[in-house]
Amino acid sequence: MDKIILKNKEEQKIVIEGGKRLSEIKHGLLEKVKVGVSAWEIEELAVELTKRSGGEVSFAKVPGYRWATCINVNEGIVHGIPKKEVVFQKGDIVSVDVGLFYEGFNTDTSFSVGLDVDSETQKFLNVGKDTLDKAIAKVVKGNHIYDISEVIERNLRDNNYNPVRALVGHGVGRQLHEGPQIPQFIVDKRVQTPEIVVGSVLAVEIIYSTGSGEIKHASDGWTIVTKDGKISALYEDTICVTENGSLNVTR
Repeated sequence: MDKIILKNKEEQKIVIEGGKRLSEIKHGLLEKVKVGVSAWEIEELAVELTKRSGGEVSFAKVPGYRWATCINVNEGIVHGIPKKEVVFQKGDIVSVDVGLFYEGFNTDTSFSVGLDVDSETQKFLNVGKDTLDKAIAKVVKGNHIYDISEVIERNLRDNNYNPVRALVGHGVGRQLHEGPQIPQFIVDKRVQTPEIVVGSVLAVEIIYSTGSGEIKHASDGWTIVTKDGKISALYEDTICVTENGSLNVTR
């Protein structure tokens, strides 16, 4: 994957505005995720909100994928096709991933929500949110990708959860997935990982499970689920590194 570095302030403004519009879409979807609602209804709303935003659906630009969202439930991790027959039930964890293509640049964001879940499951979700916040705090000029990976792995392990090692965060820009990859665990020495510089745009992802974190592919050819059937969750925001600091453009 090529590494995305924005060339000038004008490109930064576009990414920031695109992220703001995607944030509005995300919050619209979050309000809709309730018991009795189907994944397809979330998909339809995402298409409508994307049209209103003035942007385009990012995910449908991925070869072979034609939907605006990826929606997963419980053991589903990522890339779930939004199906009519998937109707949310009490006790479910619902994860929604959505992207926006705006004036030549992509932004990417995800959230998970528990529907009347028990306290143990809510703790699991709260740890994911907290881990994302801690990871985003490391996205600053002069740090390295290592710093993001290290805090994700440590925070998840400290709470007895496991990162899904097969899946990573990534750069995002003219392509939905660009370099650098952002593992959720330490893979090299700090100085051997890419340095974060002004112009970097990073989709920081927390993809984790109560189980081993090992994956398998479902029969639909897209959905990735936990191999052991344990629950999973997903949190993601797009961060733009500017001369004046780092901005979470999809919060």
